[in-house]
This record gives sequence, structure tokens and C-alpha cells, in this order.
Amino acid sequence: MTTNKNDKPMLQDEVKNLKPVKATRKIKVDEDGKEQIEAIGVKVLEKGARALTEHAPFCPDHLDQDFNPKADKSKTPIFIDRTTFMQPEGSRTIFGTDNRTVYNSTAYPWGCVGRVETALGIGSGAMVGPRHLLTCAHVIDFKNDGSTGWVKFAPMYYNGPNATFGTANGIKTYYKYKVKGSDGINSTEQQYDFVVIVLDRNVGNQTGWFGAKAYTDSWDGLASWTHAGYPMDKTGAQRPTYQNSIALDGDAFTTDAHQAMYHQGDIWPGQSGGPFWGYWGSTPYVVAVQSWQTASNNGASGGSDLVDLVNKARTEYP
Repeated sequence: MTTNKNDKPMLQDEVKNLKPVKATRKIKVDEDGKEQIEAIGVKVLEKGARALTEHAPFCPDHLDQDFNPKADKSKTPIFIDRTTFMQPEGSRTIFGTDNRTVYNSTAYPWGCVGRVETALGIGSGAMVGPRHLLTCAHVIDFKNDGSTGWVKFAPMYYNGPNATFGTANGIKTYYKYKVKGSDGINSTEQQYDFVVIVLDRNVGNQTGWFGAKAYTDSWDGLASWTHAGYPMDKTGAQRPTYQNSIALDGDAFTTDAHQAMYHQGDIWPGQSGGPFWGYWGSTPYVVAVQSWQTASNNGASGGSDLVDLVNKARTEYP
């Protein structure tokens, strides 16, 4: 399938009509340890590497598939006073009513999303291959010697690692540019704030994984996207939230290859690296990850370079 202007994601009203799909078998898994990470910068892609505009998703037959998980009715205290926190920086991040919903579901694709921990703090991420994690670059600890610090990923983390999925640890980091949140919001962060982490075990065989698709400006304004992640304000990054019907607006002054995307989905620190995905039929494809915020918009990074990075990581470390 080739991405083009007629190849549009489903609108959320259509997704709501999709029926859950029951698993056909069950499976149990074990946990592993963690290893040192080698950083691999991908400045120039090999000839022919751009032939793919997407990667296919995968739903294991031991998982249910659900498109609209039930809201977690557990009491959800507000951990941070949003009326004062970050206001000196002029960042709103929540526009109008807070539409994030706390959930607890291992059904596909919700179990593909998880909590990312590094030496720099907590973020969010999603599986895009058997052992391939997509997250933001600014949560990665880039070292002066060319390596990166440790990365720990817990799919469907809910008040602790999920008993079935456990945790996995990074062994390789694929990136386009070293993005550091301490450098402030600049064009590099807006367009390239994504990395693919190769994990030390094939956790995707248990969680499944998202497909990856190259975003195109022809989708601007479509309220087709879902975002999920681990916000510090609403759940203390202990439980995930999701929001549907988000519209993305690709920057008209940047190429579709590395796209800055504006949106007004409800975002808070901790959700960085969390995926934005849409559905083509019943199959979910990630097109961007949460990156940054300003006083007027929140922002995500994506484009065909994101798909290229997934392609390279999955080819070299299948």
C-alpha cells in the first residue's frame, strides 16, 4: 500500500463503530535484564531505503483487539496544579476541557503503549516491531562518547510493570539527530524528535506492534488521531491515558520527510514520546510522537524519516 492523498485514516466516529475482536489463544512470558546501549546515528539512508512508506502492524492471536477501551473508574487525583505549573514558560498544554481518559487494557493495540524510563526521567513509547520501541529523542541520555544511557520500557505499565508483559531494556538506539530538551524548542526538536530503540527481547511477540506510516499534509485537519501516554499531572505517570479525535496540522514550511505537526490534544510532561495513531480499516498505524508545547499549540514529530528509521532498525536488528 502506498501513502497518498486518497489513502486517508478513518474518522473517530467510524472507529467507534468497530467491534472488539476476541483472542484465539493465551500465552505466558518471562522477564529479562538490561544491557548497555550503542547509539547509531542515521544521517544518510542507504540507496533504496525510502522505498517503503509504511510498516505493517501485528496483532498476536493471543490478544483481544479493542478500539475503544473502557475508562478506568479508579479515583484519579491531580498530581500537579496546572494553574501554576509551567505558566512562567507560557505553556498551556491543556486546551479547554481535559479530554484524556485513564485506561487499563492489555488488548491490542493498547498494550503496545508503555512507560519509558531513562536517566533523564519518564516518557512514553510504543512498539513498532518485535523488539523495536518508538519514543522521543529528548528523553534519551546522549553521552559525549557516542553512546546513550540506559532505557527501560514497560508495556501497559499500570501502577507498576504489567505482570504478563514485564519490562525490556534497550541495547541499540537509532536516531536522526541528537535532540536535547535542555536546548529549548528549535527546528531540530520539532522535526526530528524521535528514536527507535532495539530492546533486549522480543516483547512485541506478546504485545503486538503498531504499523508505521509516513504522514502527509493531505491529512491535515482530519480528527482521526488517537494519542496515549503517561502524564505526570493526571496520574503521576503511573497509569496511561488516551484521547481520541485529535487533528494534526503539518507545518506547511517543512517537508513531509521530517514533519513538525501542530495539534491541540491534551498533553503534559510524561506523555512525550507517546504515539499518535490512526486506523485504516481495523489496523493501527503510528504517524508521529508527542514532542513539545508552546502557548498556542502542542507539537509532534513524524514524517517519512520516522518510517525510514523504523525500517533501518528492523532490518539490521530483526
